[in-house]
Amino acid sequence: MRFNGVVTAAARVGGEVVPARAQMATTLGFHIILACMGIALPTIVLVAEFIGLRRSNQIALLLARRWSQAMGVLVAVGAVTGTVLSFEMGLLWPGLMRRYGAVLGLPFGVEGAIYLYGWRRLPGWAHWWTGVPNAVSGILGAMSVIAVNSWMNQPGGFTARDGRIVSVNPWQVFFNHAAIYEMPHMILAAYMVTGFTVAAVYAVGILRGRRDRYHYTGFAIPFVLAAVITPFQIFVGDTAARAIAADQPVKFASMEYVAHTSRDVPEYLGGVYANGHVYAGLRIPGVDSLLVGFSTRTKVIGWDSVPAADRPPVVWLIHLCFDVMVGLGFLLLLAGLWAAWGGWRHRRMPRQRLFWLLGAVSGVAATVAMECGWVVTEVGRQPWVVYRLQTTAAAATANGGIIASLSIVIALYAVLGAATVIILRALSRRWRRGDTPEPEVPYGPPARPEDRSLRRAGT
Repeated sequence: MRFNGVVTAAARVGGEVVPARAQMATTLGFHIILACMGIALPTIVLVAEFIGLRRSNQIALLLARRWSQAMGVLVAVGAVTGTVLSFEMGLLWPGLMRRYGAVLGLPFGVEGAIYLYGWRRLPGWAHWWTGVPNAVSGILGAMSVIAVNSWMNQPGGFTARDGRIVSVNPWQVFFNHAAIYEMPHMILAAYMVTGFTVAAVYAVGILRGRRDRYHYTGFAIPFVLAAVITPFQIFVGDTAARAIAADQPVKFASMEYVAHTSRDVPEYLGGVYANGHVYAGLRIPGVDSLLVGFSTRTKVIGWDSVPAADRPPVVWLIHLCFDVMVGLGFLLLLAGLWAAWGGWRHRRMPRQRLFWLLGAVSGVAATVAMECGWVVTEVGRQPWVVYRLQTTAAAATANGGIIASLSIVIALYAVLGAATVIILRALSRRWRRGDTPEPEVPYGPPARPEDRSLRRAGT
């Protein structure tokens, strides 16, 4: 009877793992976009305000104030999705929180409204400094969240006795081995997603014929910031991939289609792995070993080094997401280099329509790359929720009703997403029409006649 009860419980838990993972993926996939905005948008607003104050640029000040209004909307929506996510950690993964909650319970994240409140109430530079804590807290909050995820990839900093956590070293938990590369990788990704997304809005306006100083400034400030960050992100990503090859070799093997441990391992670009073969992929001999250890003779661990039950599922999904992430990263690097060439040769952004089309899709490209990176991170760690310590099945809830809660979450996030877009569009239309008087920035330079006319420009 006891054995039958264990089997029944295991089957019940196993049946809830997939919908629990689907619900967590839905929540994270939606929230992470808003989290990127919360991390990086305060800095972009500060850069615009700094340019406005330093150069007496009325347009930059106007953009900073408008972006701060949009930031308030996004932070409010992110607070809702973040609250849902915090509840899900306990509801969907009680095994994880019951066993490792003492380790994962580090405080993080603060939000502030002083910056939004102070636009018309504080002197210029005093107001600018009130925004600095928002930017800093966004970065610190991101570090705290990534500390949890990186700890799940490389757990440590605690002592367990008889299945219970008896002591925790917060410093080692927070700055675990994987955090060294995961923290900068995610923070840089957040700045890329936010910078390219904001720039894309103005690129669309320029493609529609709004070729004025307002739109060119609105494009240039976030685009240049994101473009400068992109090569650093590629370097961090390359470093992270080599660290994963050493720390989580089975995940790396899934990323690169390494079925058997060997040397002179080829690199596959694209392709689908099935029945022991890679179909429709471009095979480049020896390059994977070269990327891992700077030599084609470098040994790369294959997924056959562990039992089949300890390998990630659907390796083709992990591999293709990794390739898409890398490919889009280099596409965005190309866009940045193109802009740099135009600035060096002609002291302006390129005029070619293709460049502005690339700018218009850069936000989507950066977001897709970031989402693909999270698929690689999370699916690649399976079947473990805490690497080599606890499986996802053991952490999942045994309660029913997950399908129903998943449906509710999807509906809720669809409504939130639609409402967010509607509100931001309403703000954009109001700014473009100019039907609501927008007083002068109290500490800004006197507006020139052409600047006043630009107040009616879009976004």
